[in-house]
Amino acid sequence: MSDRIRGKVVAITGAGRGIGLATAQALAARGARVSIGDLDAGLARQAAALLPGAFGGALDVRSRESFARFLEETRASLGPIDILINNAGIMPMGRFEAEDDAITDAQIDINLRGVIHGMKLVLPAMRARRQGHIVNVASIAGRIPIPGASVYCATKFAVIGLTESVRQEVRDQGIDVTLVLPSRVSTELSSGTGSGGIPTAAPEEVAAAILHAIEHRLPEVTAPRYLQPFTRAVQVLPRWLDGNVRRWVKDDRILTSLDRGARAAYEQRLAALTPADPPKAAEKDAAPAKATGKKPKKSA
Repeated sequence: MSDRIRGKVVAITGAGRGIGLATAQALAARGARVSIGDLDAGLARQAAALLPGAFGGALDVRSRESFARFLEETRASLGPIDILINNAGIMPMGRFEAEDDAITDAQIDINLRGVIHGMKLVLPAMRARRQGHIVNVASIAGRIPIPGASVYCATKFAVIGLTESVRQEVRDQGIDVTLVLPSRVSTELSSGTGSGGIPTAAPEEVAAAILHAIEHRLPEVTAPRYLQPFTRAVQVLPRWLDGNVRRWVKDDRILTSLDRGARAAYEQRLAALTPADPPKAAEKDAAPAKATGKKPKKSA
């Protein structure tokens, strides 16, 4: 199975730390040629410098232009892209109605729109070559919603639907599309939540699941992998039983016992996110000018 990894060019989003970095390291150890993309360009280059023949570059998945530029730089440095791993994501926590609209937009743009950008950009070349593999890192929270992370769950539900639908579109074109569903992962995203009996995976365990899925061309994999049957079974539980189980495991701990102090550094990074340039802003400004004859105002 090693030929599915060795020598392959793999582009990974959000790979400066956490799951993305662990996956890049595991792939490089297996002989893959890895491209590390991250919003923190310095972090991406620093990580790439520690891996043989790797490339690291700036990537804001919210921007199609930034994503296209990153992929083009990857091709120029490493060659045609064989595998794209859409890993970038953010996970704010708190009550739904208290969430700032800017953070809501950022989740939709990063967790969902970023995946859409990446898939649209790599599929034409993969289809032309009749080979390729797209791996989308979603979450078990995309099948089992968590109180206190409502928009995050919504984006992951959407990524699951997107992945499963596109997989059917390309099923006869030599392209594999894999869905990865990690449970709670011991990274910054889950800081301050406590374990609370929820199965926890290390980033390296998620990376191992991703490599296993690539090797065996699996449509879906969980991390920990033993949770796969559970994610399906829980969806058919009667509502009363589901509710009682949730109360028993205290699934609302994000709302009742979130440690904001432990999450402070992560929350500060989220707050520092600046909106990506809206690609259609100029078109929206130009629309009234066409009707009135006035020149469109320049975007700030």
